[in-house]
Amino acid sequence: MARVAIIGGGISGLGAALMLGRRGHTVTVCEQDERQAGEDLNRDFFHWNRPRIPQATQPHSLLAPVRTVLRAETPDVYADLLARGAREYHEFDWFGEHPPHRAGDEDLVTLRTRRIVLEAALAAAVRRERTVDVRQGRRVRALAIEEGRPARVTGVQVGAETHRADLVVDASGRRSPVPAWLIAAGCRPPVVESHRTGIAYLCRWYRLRADGPRDPGRVKTGSAAPFALAGVFPSDNDTFAVNLVLSTGDPTRGALTDPAVFEAAARRFPATAAWLDLAPEPQSAVLAMAGLDNRWTTLADDDGPVVTGLVNAGDSLIHTNPTSGHGVSLGLLAAQYLATHADRIAADPTAYHSWTAQALRPRFDAQVTADRTTGQRLAESTPPSDRRAAALAACAFDDPVVMRARAQVRHLLRPADEAYGTDEVDHRVTAWLDARPDFSPQHDGPTRDQWDALIPN
Repeated sequence: MARVAIIGGGISGLGAALMLGRRGHTVTVCEQDERQAGEDLNRDFFHWNRPRIPQATQPHSLLAPVRTVLRAETPDVYADLLARGAREYHEFDWFGEHPPHRAGDEDLVTLRTRRIVLEAALAAAVRRERTVDVRQGRRVRALAIEEGRPARVTGVQVGAETHRADLVVDASGRRSPVPAWLIAAGCRPPVVESHRTGIAYLCRWYRLRADGPRDPGRVKTGSAAPFALAGVFPSDNDTFAVNLVLSTGDPTRGALTDPAVFEAAARRFPATAAWLDLAPEPQSAVLAMAGLDNRWTTLADDDGPVVTGLVNAGDSLIHTNPTSGHGVSLGLLAAQYLATHADRIAADPTAYHSWTAQALRPRFDAQVTADRTTGQRLAESTPPSDRRAAALAACAFDDPVVMRARAQVRHLLRPADEAYGTDEVDHRVTAWLDARPDFSPQHDGPTRDQWDALIPN
């Protein structure tokens, strides 16, 4: 059994610690924040200043891999997550009646919850795990490294103490200091690939009134204008978030931090207007997040691992902008692989780096491509032009076969070309278009003039 030190006590760090501990490894988690998600979810979510985790208060939808990993590895955490208010939503719930079952349909489930609920459930489980020691308020300031070709990481330095480990896991997030530490120690540099998205997010949280309507009915959760996207994220315990996405260069972005302007803009989109018409109670200010990139950081180059005894996971390894909500899924998948192969990885991380390149890197590349297209379209206010692509998106909400393909892509279960590239989906979309000869790509959100009229001079 290995001694494992984990840098960072977020979702990826706690998930890895719990799975490793339950396999008999001795795990120490060093988390620089003195606070941990606890029992008061609203206090922790709305009043915990977490500048190192800007995505913590942004809306989340937890995709199929989160549910699959938790149910397989930590069923108690999954049960606790539901007990704390997370809700399952099957993609076929849109139709009311599900189509005849096919293998894999059981996985097409989104967990509707705020991120803090999962953090709290993981933290509670880790506290019960005797093989895991979480040290809050303990900032790792350096790695302990032995010279060699390649060098080997043998532990972490916390204050004046060196904590020895057979394997160190960097789960410190998108602002990880580990690459700089390795370079300063004379190791070959990690391979970093970064792409700025040019996309900004603004959201506001609401709660449904106890004596008010509970559901807007059969309404899509997303709408679009040529220059902006809008979405609703139904969540736990009667909360939901309204989200607006636009180019970082849009001149109206700053004005949208005013709650009145934000809500007026959100009401111009059918998806968000339907939820705001339920007269919910605002729970937060308008929360903005920008300066986002997609970054891939691997601790291996063409010559192999740059060090041994160290791997990265979660946002330290791969972080993508939250448009598709992949972060938690990819983090828990990496944690599961780490826990399953810890002894081998501690001896030689080559197989881990190969697995990340095969299993996770394609998700990164797909997100980069999608964000490049989205960012350019929002910046240039380009209307949709691909009639069949628009039909594919629209048809999914009328045809369960196409919805199944859409859900498989969304939940990281199949790549887009494989899910959409079947004869069955092709025939369904063709039939849908044949029944709508006048169909043309269009937006359901406001025009630019309507949008600009909402912004104070």
